[in-house]
Amino acid sequence: MTKKTRSIQVINVNISIITANENDYICITDMAKAKEGDARAADIIKNWIRSRTTLEFLGTWEQMNNPNFKVVEFDHFKMQAGLPSFVLSPGQWVAKTNAIGMFVKSGRYGGTYAHKDIAFEFGSAISPVFKLYLIKEFQRLKDEENSRLKLEWDLQRTISKINYQIHTDAIKENLIPPELTKQQINFIYASEADILNMALFGKTAKEWREENPDASGNIRDTAALEQLVVLSNLESINAVLIRQKLSQSDRLRQLNQIAITQMKSLTGNTRVKKLTAKDDNG
Repeated sequence: MTKKTRSIQVINVNISIITANENDYICITDMAKAKEGDARAADIIKNWIRSRTTLEFLGTWEQMNNPNFKVVEFDHFKMQAGLPSFVLSPGQWVAKTNAIGMFVKSGRYGGTYAHKDIAFEFGSAISPVFKLYLIKEFQRLKDEENSRLKLEWDLQRTISKINYQIHTDAIKENLIPPELTKQQINFIYASEADILNMALFGKTAKEWREENPDASGNIRDTAALEQLVVLSNLESINAVLIRQKLSQSDRLRQLNQIAITQMKSLTGNTRVKKLTAKDDNG
């Protein structure tokens, strides 16, 4: 499971956030510290989770998002809610009901983490003011992350376009006889562009448009950051192969193998994961 950890500050309290499988989990232990300090954080969470209102909220969330949620166990807890003898911890809740909305983490950044939907609800148990500031700071964090990713994607797309100039120069110098018409020249450029598309995406630009008739842009506009990195590399490599007078079919085979190798390397590279999903694994 790919995870990234970062923090926000809410009314002078550092709140850790872990993202796993594209879901954000906020440390409600850190949130509880804002109410009565470190010593009472666990008790605040236990008192919150044992109430009928909280259990109904948690159970409803799990039934909406978790097909493996144990409803029978949930009903058992709900029947006991409100009794003086009823005690429940987050760990017991997860173990008994197979819940996915919360988890307990030990070690660095340890504590009880809850899905953002649940953490915002828990914020009400701290104070309405704290909840509002939590939501505001969380949204600010997400906006900043989205802006950074968009900037990185735009940068890589620009680099790809610059490299494409190298690619087209090699085509012009080596593949286009002077007597060709403008239409024929454009056909060769498009043909070579599709060599790269086939090597990396496994389809031509036309095939992609036929599969995505309602999409705006082209096949490269929807590429992932890793694909754009490889595309830039393929453009430079193809320019070299063109100057070496290799046939189009031989170049396609080589470019495809290079694309496969580089994509495997990038998708398994921790540094690239940190670039595409900020601060992965802490």
